[in-house]
Parts: sequence; C-alpha cells; structure tokens
Amino acid sequence: MLGSVRNIVRVADLRNKVLFTLLVVAIYQLGANIPVPGVSYARIHSITAQSQGTGILGYLDLFSGGALARAAILGLGIMPYITSSIIVQLLGTVIPKFAEWREQGAVGQRKLTQTTRYLTIALALMQSSGLVFLLRSGQLFGGTSSSSADLIPDFTVPHVLFIILTFTAGTAFVMWLGELITQRGIGQGMSIIIFANVVATLPLDVTLIKSDKGWAGLIIIGFVSVCLLVAIVFVEQGQRRIPVTFAKRVQGRRMYGGQSTYIPLKVNQAGVIPIIFASSLLYIPVLVATIIPWRGVRAWIQANLYSPTGGVYLFLYGLFIVVFTFFYVQVSFDPYQQADTIRKQGGYIPGIRPGPPTETYLSRILNRITLPGSLFLAGVALVPSVLLSAWHITSIPFFGTTLLISVGVALETNKQIDSQLTMRNYEGFLR
Repeated sequence: MLGSVRNIVRVADLRNKVLFTLLVVAIYQLGANIPVPGVSYARIHSITAQSQGTGILGYLDLFSGGALARAAILGLGIMPYITSSIIVQLLGTVIPKFAEWREQGAVGQRKLTQTTRYLTIALALMQSSGLVFLLRSGQLFGGTSSSSADLIPDFTVPHVLFIILTFTAGTAFVMWLGELITQRGIGQGMSIIIFANVVATLPLDVTLIKSDKGWAGLIIIGFVSVCLLVAIVFVEQGQRRIPVTFAKRVQGRRMYGGQSTYIPLKVNQAGVIPIIFASSLLYIPVLVATIIPWRGVRAWIQANLYSPTGGVYLFLYGLFIVVFTFFYVQVSFDPYQQADTIRKQGGYIPGIRPGPPTETYLSRILNRITLPGSLFLAGVALVPSVLLSAWHITSIPFFGTTLLISVGVALETNKQIDSQLTMRNYEGFLR
C-alpha cells in the first residue's frame, strides 16, 4: 500500500489526477456546509441533535455527507443523479429508442448522458419540493408536526420557489463536479463523491457509539466492522470464470484465434446499486405523505416507513434489494447478446454448443451466482441494523451500507490506480 502511494507521488500525471480529485471533493464539502437562505438553521440543529438522523431521510443525509441535516445548498447530494442513472439504464430494455442509442457507441452514450441529466433535474425538483414541505412540518428526521418545528419562518410562494431552485441548482452543481472527476480525476466521479460523504460521517458515528455504550461497545462494534470488512472484500473479489475458446481462422497470411479466455461473472454483479435503488424507492412515500390529504395513509407511513429500524421497513428493504439485484443483473448482462457475440467471434464454451444452448447455460450460471450475491447484499444491509437496534443503538441505522459502499468504492478506485501504474510500466511498481 505504501509502495503504491509512493509510486502515485512519483508519476506526475497520476499525482495531478489525485490532487484534482481531492480539490473537487474539498469544493463539495465547502458547498455542503453553506445553508440555504431563509431556513432556520438553529431549529434544524436542535431537531437533528435530538433525532440523530434516525428518520428514513437520514439515508439521504448519509449520501450527502451531512449536508441535508444542515439544510445546505448541496443538501440533495448525488442521489437524484444516481436514481436517474439507474432509471435510464433500466429503461434501456423497455424503450426501443434507448436500446438503439446504447448500441450506437459514443454518440448514443452522449444522448443517454444528456437524458440522464434532464431526468436528474426533474427528480431534483420533485425531491426538493418534498423536502421543503418536510422542513415546514419538522418531519425531516422523524420529528412530529408542530408549529414550533416550523423550519421555514417565511413560508411564502416566492420564498419556497427560491429554496426549491437552490436545492435543484445544488444538485446540478454536484452532477457537474462528479463528471469533472470522471474526466480529469481518478476513479468514477459519482462513486468518489459518495465515498467521501460516507467516510465523512464515520467520526461522528464513532463519537456517538462511545458516548452511548462506552469503550466496551466501541470495541465490540469495531470487531463486528472488521468481520464485515473481511466478508465484503471476500465476496467483492469472488467471481465465476466461464472459459471461452476461439477457433483458429486464417486472414491473408496470418492465423488468428486458437486462444482461450474467460468471462468473469462477479458474485456481487450489481454492486451497491440495488441498495441505493431500494432506499430511494422507500423514501418516496415519505415525501408523498407530506402532501396527500388522507390521514390514514399518512399515519401508516409515519408509523412504518419513517424509522429504518422498524420491522415493516426492514422487510421491504431486504425484499427490494433481492428483487432489484436480479433485475439489474439481467439488464446489465444480457445472456442472449453475450452468446451472440461469442458466436460471431468464432468462439464457444467447451462442452456447450454455440447459440441458444450457450444462452441457456449463461442464464443458468448467472441466476445461480446472483442468488447468493443478492442475499449477501440484503444481509450486509439488514443484519448490522437488526443487531444494533437490538442493542438499542439507533444513531447509525445504515452501518452495513456504509461499510459496503466504502469498501466497494475503495477497491474499484485502487484497481484503476494499479491499472494506470501498470500501463505506464513503472519499474518501482512492477518489482
């Protein structure tokens, strides 16, 4: 690890990319501490100090690095862009136009990216509108509706529209920062921002655990964290390698093919996307509950979906994670397209005939490794929450999700750094 750091410092191009990434993250953290004008920051601080972010929208606060708890201009964080990216990717199998763009290469990818940006702005407008009403009622982090909890003293139409536009502009700015990291920095921009936000909450979590359970509780939580880290790294690195052999062919005076390779299918093929999508789906009713007139529906949502440690929430959370894992894997890895590509390139899987038999074989293998992967994701997201809730620790309801995202992004970024060092054939790295 220390050798890799030294090599990064010595390679000027890579060093500049890392410094640029750190600069963008610092700019984001600055914007995450500038509150939206017209919101009572003192009342927000009082409510969040009492609830400690235990409401369902504490998940948004996790991904914004605490910006939502501070009602900052970047309070929505990266969540609208992530949600819109997932939606566009999933619609690629439903809308023929999106599927056509996906097959057009770079030109089609630019069109999909532009569509994702427009959808991000639309989602940001919708979510910021819901957040304004939650700020108005004081229910943002599990509070109860009361006049004393009104966080927007001047609740007029022009002022509300200004706050909504500020939140939306902040989301557009975060989206631009993420794309800058992808283009000129190191790693995937949105993942780096999420990683920075999640890691930024860890010192506060440690402080809360120590103040609540003392050193003994902190040591036990640390031991559980180490066990989870080992399990996450083990599963993240696990993959099923499907061998593929290409037949020999002669073009001109040269002979091509005759080589063997493999298709790597990861056990956790979907990454953390099912967790993000399941959480996004569960907080939508919370936003809608602030504007619907039916008291019975609002009461049920407040009783069952506001707390991320409740039984109904945990059941739906785990179910959605499993379902979205299968759905996303089927969308991201098409067995028919993969089998057709292998056939066109003159390849075959040993013991399997090209064409439909190969497609059936790939589908069967994909389903067999996706099941344990989806159960692993649900377990990492739910088991720590259940254990901590049983121990009456409700200040870190997304403990497992935090570790999974941190480890996943760190592993992927480390792979990119190693690949760039290898590409430059740096002698100190190859020793």
